[in-house]
Amino acid sequence: MEKFGKSQSVRRVEDLRFLTGQGAYVDDIAPEGALHGYVLRSSEAHAEISGLDVEAAREVEGVHLVLTSTDLAELGVTDGMRASIIDNLDGSKGAAPKRPLLAEGRVRFVGEAVAFVVAETLAAAKDAAELIELDLDSLEAHVAVASGGPVLHEEAPENVAFDWGKGDRDGTEAALEAAAHRVRLEIEDNRIIVNSMEPRGCFAEIMEGGRLHVAVNGQGVWGPKGDIARMLGLKPDDVRVTNPDTGGGFGMKAMAYPEMFLVAIAARALGRPVRWMGERTESMLSDNGGRDLVSVAELGFDADHRITAYKVETRCNLGAYNSGFAQFIQSELFAKVLMGVYDVQTTWLGVKGIFTNTTQVDAYRGAGRPEAIYVLERVMDHAARQLGVDPWELRRKNFIAPGQFPYVSATGETYDVGDFPRVLERVAEEADRAGFAARKAASEAEGKLRGMGLCYYIESILGDPSEGARVVFTEDGGAEIHVGTQSNGQGHETVFAHFLSDQSGIPMEKIRVVQGDSDIIAKGGGTGGSRSATVQANATLATVAVMVGAFGAFLAEREDVRAEDVSFDDERFRIAGSNVAPTMLEAAEMARQAGRDDLLDHHARAQLPGRSYPNGAHVAEVEIDPATGWMDVVRYTVTDDFGNLLNPMLAEGQVHGGVAQGIGQAWNERVVYDEDGQLLTATFMDYGMPRANDLPFIAFTTEAVPSTANPMGMKGCGEAGTVGALAAVANAVQDAVWDLGIERVDMPFTPLRVWEMLKEGSRAAA
Repeated sequence: MEKFGKSQSVRRVEDLRFLTGQGAYVDDIAPEGALHGYVLRSSEAHAEISGLDVEAAREVEGVHLVLTSTDLAELGVTDGMRASIIDNLDGSKGAAPKRPLLAEGRVRFVGEAVAFVVAETLAAAKDAAELIELDLDSLEAHVAVASGGPVLHEEAPENVAFDWGKGDRDGTEAALEAAAHRVRLEIEDNRIIVNSMEPRGCFAEIMEGGRLHVAVNGQGVWGPKGDIARMLGLKPDDVRVTNPDTGGGFGMKAMAYPEMFLVAIAARALGRPVRWMGERTESMLSDNGGRDLVSVAELGFDADHRITAYKVETRCNLGAYNSGFAQFIQSELFAKVLMGVYDVQTTWLGVKGIFTNTTQVDAYRGAGRPEAIYVLERVMDHAARQLGVDPWELRRKNFIAPGQFPYVSATGETYDVGDFPRVLERVAEEADRAGFAARKAASEAEGKLRGMGLCYYIESILGDPSEGARVVFTEDGGAEIHVGTQSNGQGHETVFAHFLSDQSGIPMEKIRVVQGDSDIIAKGGGTGGSRSATVQANATLATVAVMVGAFGAFLAEREDVRAEDVSFDDERFRIAGSNVAPTMLEAAEMARQAGRDDLLDHHARAQLPGRSYPNGAHVAEVEIDPATGWMDVVRYTVTDDFGNLLNPMLAEGQVHGGVAQGIGQAWNERVVYDEDGQLLTATFMDYGMPRANDLPFIAFTTEAVPSTANPMGMKGCGEAGTVGALAAVANAVQDAVWDLGIERVDMPFTPLRVWEMLKEGSRAAA
């Protein structure tokens, strides 16, 4: 039997299936003969619906159903979509205007769903949609991330959805006033479109017995199951949700969208399966975006350059409606790492959420933590330059010291462990900081500008700290592990099988990972917030303990020994005084032969005692051609503290992917709306995505300080790459142009924006 050790790099077992076209994605597995759904979307950002005539569309050959908001009401579907609402500073709730499945009386963003057409073919559905007469009386659009302007919802005067704060506002202001040095910087965080490789899609069908089955390419099944049951007035047991192979989620697929409900409603109304799959421009118009906020950050320092206070005031764009988690992302989730890795207790974060006539904004890889770290690490770098000190040393001076852990942050997070100086020292060596001056001189000799940027990040693992795992021994001599998380391409089939093999001795090739089916898995937290590996491994440990106890008792009875005479060494059971030493699979077969089917199915739930806090340092080097404004990220180095790693190779892959998304936002990803709310970046001709040749080699090393918040000593790693990348690149650009008198730079650093920045700097210097 092949035995894998802990922290061993194992190749992903699912890749062969994916790379040879054998993946089972939602559009691949829609039932044969399923009808096609098509969404008619608003072409205006803000308008009253003065007329909506769908009769001609209903007469098109092959059309089975056309739904409007009026039709939904007649079917008894009147609820709005679910969203989490935060408390305002005055104790009231944030604004919660109804977000209908199909527009009711008014449209509020380009791409909002107005009608849903179901036909035999997609072509017929599109043809019918063209015959729908939609009359819109235009209203002035509000697209600025600022209060005021045309009101979108009467529940939100001045378009302010919430006004939230955390910390000691008066104490922070007093400390800033008394500081020896006070540094202020306004920082923009540009909106992005997620653009997962697989667009959103879903299908619905009626199962035998009348139950509803909905398949959705999301990030879990239990949220959609509850949402569908509530929206359609069904009992939860009457709904089954499955989540097949999914080609990327990144937070954008973690929440509900109208199409999931519409296919379910149509399938129930028609008694036939209905499918829908987003097209790329349609996705760019309707998928939740990410980031999109403006912050003003202030740091106070004493005479010795120790931070005495930190204040952030933020305005964040929610889009036209609240999405699932939007109100919490730039408030509570931002606050979780507000002060980063620095020993400061006097802080204030104030946030206003703004409704605009744009697509909703919600979670994107990191969800609030990249935004917080970007603001903090940008203003830290700015402060160092204003104070005339080394940015690395300013950080080192203000680090939480290793001896201060466990450390309760100013916003109430308990950091369990950390050794930030050690990680910083390692990344300086790996990035060859000592050789930077020579590289900078070589760039200057070629007429180019070169800069080095540092970001030291920390992030908080999010989501439900509890999870379950179930191990079922199969008749073919193998085992299944049923998990409550959901792979979107991270390698779960490899990681979870590998970990179970490591703990139970069951050969990895005999383990099948089962996920994404609400009928099979009793409860699950899905994937998001870098929770999956940690919570699932914790649950697997608990399940293995149940298995060991149950089989130990069985073997003791079988061999007529005391229970305490049976032990398990992660590979075989050992029986004192006997040469009988069955593996877990052999013990399961013994139980099967003895008629003990109760020993072939084991389940346990477990809850983490605390959250883990991955941290690390990113160092980017950029080179800029002043003649063209072209910026290249030419070197990139990461040293992370992820605690103990289950699979170092997969962890490195996660970091590479996260860094690529961070560099993409910093370099050329930018959503642009015009003053009328029209999306100007709705195709890849207009929206820049990084390609392989745009990215440098990403050097990755680890300096592990095992977490004390879980028995594996792990820290999540799925989002960390993005958390660190934004500020590392931006600070490198700032470093490259600081000596030219340019003291503020904002993402994305496209050639035109950099060229204009350099020209403006030259004029200012003159």
